[in-house]
Amino acid sequence: MIRVGISGWRYAGWRGVFYPRGLPQRRELEHAAGRLSTIEVNGSFYSLQRPSSWRAWAAAVPEDFVFSVKGPRFITHMKKLADPEVPLANFFATGVLSLGDRLGPVLWQLPPQVTFRPDRLAAFFDALPRRTTSAAELARAHHEPDRLVEGADTEVPVDRPLRHVLEVRHESFRTPEFCELLRAHDVGMVVSDSAGTWPMFDEVTSDVVYVRLHGDEELYASGYGPEALARWADRSRAWDAAELDVFVYFDNDVKVHAPFDAIALADLLRD
Repeated sequence: MIRVGISGWRYAGWRGVFYPRGLPQRRELEHAAGRLSTIEVNGSFYSLQRPSSWRAWAAAVPEDFVFSVKGPRFITHMKKLADPEVPLANFFATGVLSLGDRLGPVLWQLPPQVTFRPDRLAAFFDALPRRTTSAAELARAHHEPDRLVEGADTEVPVDRPLRHVLEVRHESFRTPEFCELLRAHDVGMVVSDSAGTWPMFDEVTSDVVYVRLHGDEELYASGYGPEALARWADRSRAWDAAELDVFVYFDNDVKVHAPFDAIALADLLRD
């Protein structure tokens, strides 16, 4: 399975370019989901979302659509993975589990200054719930209602596996011990193309390959030309041939390249 999509969908600069003029903002997700098979929710990185938002997003997309979800920066950037149980519970209590079958991998992105600390990583991985029902139990046991805008929503439409991937941005992670740690905890390594801004890691450490394309030559701003897209199509086909689930997200949103690059890559993969 190969899914290609975008990181986020609510960008003012996309209106009148990717989104037709006059399209109501509330229908932008519906429009994007009609052209793509997956979207990475990145608003959850910046703040805890409302249960009503998760339900509305699930209702706006086709049944076979998949959302990946970016975990809160409070856990990754502020606490730097230390003592994650309560903030993890708060995150899963926001209603993210109401996505049901539309819930894909959960992305955890570390900031560039965080270095490889195997003990802290292992403790964080141990705290991650591996099924949606386990995530709901965690949320019900530990969530803090005053931190949630609309209260908790821990309903689970379906009991299914919950997969996690990790994006790192420091060269100290380039060690076999890091790969072994990911494999031992069944966590996917994110393949992140950042135009050389941060190191790229591309080992396969679980049954999911998660790719984030931040810009071919300029971070967040440059698009991917035919040759670059062909290279990523070849890599995606190779991972798919190895019976891995592949998710590719374009995050080069500044000049509205992301949605058009995603559509172009998806077209290449259909040929």
